[in-house]
Amino acid sequence: MTEPTAPRGTTSTLPLPSANGSAPPAPAPQAAGRKRMRTKISGMRTGLIAGTAALTVVLIFVIQNAHAVNISFLGAHLRLSLAVALLLAAIAGALVMTAAGTARITQLRRIMRRDRRQPHPAKDRTAHR
Repeated sequence: MTEPTAPRGTTSTLPLPSANGSAPPAPAPQAAGRKRMRTKISGMRTGLIAGTAALTVVLIFVIQNAHAVNISFLGAHLRLSLAVALLLAAIAGALVMTAAGTARITQLRRIMRRDRRQPHPAKDRTAHR
């Protein structure tokens, strides 16, 4: 049995039919060269949507945990809503984490600046040989 060939001057990307007459399905056509571009505005839109969803969850949390609790901390005595107390604790934790991250970034930048000013001893040795 001979296999059919494409006419001269044309190329075929489809697979040839098998001997029993069945062939794999043709691939789905794809959009040529259309790729989604990421822009600052699209990133801002995504951030706003995520922020709105997060604020909705926080609002539900506050509504469901409205009863008041007594809080004592370093001699201060407060009576706050449970949700507000937990949110304040979360904000305080986020601020501590941000301060630690900022300190580490500042430390690394200082090291990078110092290394740019001072030549490395290993580089000097290879230059003198």
